[in-house]
Amino acid sequence: MNEWSWKVLQAGGLRLDGGGMFGIIPRTTWTDWIDTDGSNRIPLQTNCLLLRRDDVTVLVETGCGDKWTKNERDFYAIEDRTVVDALREIDVSPEEIDLVVVSHLHFDHAGGLTRLEGDGPDASPVPVFPNAEVVVQRRELDDAIANRSTMTRTYLPNHIEPMGPRFRPVDGEAELLPGLRVEPLPGHTPGMHGIFVETDVGTVVFPGDLLPTIHHAHPSAATAYDQLPYETFLTKRAFMHQAAESSWTVVLDHDAFHPVVHATFDDRGRPRLMA
Repeated sequence: MNEWSWKVLQAGGLRLDGGGMFGIIPRTTWTDWIDTDGSNRIPLQTNCLLLRRDDVTVLVETGCGDKWTKNERDFYAIEDRTVVDALREIDVSPEEIDLVVVSHLHFDHAGGLTRLEGDGPDASPVPVFPNAEVVVQRRELDDAIANRSTMTRTYLPNHIEPMGPRFRPVDGEAELLPGLRVEPLPGHTPGMHGIFVETDVGTVVFPGDLLPTIHHAHPSAATAYDQLPYETFLTKRAFMHQAAESSWTVVLDHDAFHPVVHATFDDRGRPRLMA
């Protein structure tokens, strides 16, 4: 079996509140890790993965998309760039994508599933990838449709409803294609999963918002947006040990500076991520 080739795509930057991103970690600690702007926001990226094997092309994550008002862009400092821009830079069209896999359905991961067609008040959201199914956990899809979240503006209907039957829900761990599987990583949302890919460098893992940045390898670093904080702690502890034992390559979904890291143990036997 041929292994998957892989490439990290940057689908556009944004900024979120540093306190929100690091939860219970004190500001005096996390400001030593990363700089803030005048609004206490930290720089983030929407990193995606393009996977190819034989005649199959898979996209992992879709970023924020482009269906944003000026006020929304200003609030989140959303860059005027999408995953389609990133794909076109390497001569890949949206029509070439056979399968999309999203870790979960928050706007910064699933916003790029749709785009607006038409002008002004008559514009309506339509799928960006016309030939692709979209894999997501069934629990995540159900929660997104019902808007079961501690946040009021993250499961947005114009990212989700137009996809309708294009969604391919899975239950728990599932092999999507040979060498490509998903595995539940609950905590940030109850239905989040990670994507595991067998490549020429071994296993490459995209763990979604379990590890948004390299700094979230710290056991207590978790976002204030996590719906199940203790579950995040347990999931991350197990994930980090397995990642270090197996020498996984990890792609971080929001790290603007170190999107690709390697899991290992430090000299005290603790798992860590190294850029």
